[in-house]
Amino acid sequence: MKARVIVTLKSGVLDPQGKAIEGALRGLAIDGLKSVRQGKIFDIEIDGEDHAAARRRLAEACERLLANTIVENYAIEIG
Repeated sequence: MKARVIVTLKSGVLDPQGKAIEGALRGLAIDGLKSVRQGKIFDIEIDGEDHAAARRRLAEACERLLANTIVENYAIEIG
């Protein structure tokens, strides 16, 4: 089964990389941007068909490695 984990900075946490991307996009004359926040996406293939078990394993992976839960949020999508 395939899953996607999306990791983003919590609101209120400074995002200098997002600000740099925002400035670069404006420098390219891409208008209408209010703000840019960057994050990470992990596409993961998991053995088995038990969605609940997969979600538990992925949550553990996020808590232990994929996300710094002090400053980042994560979302798990299983498809």
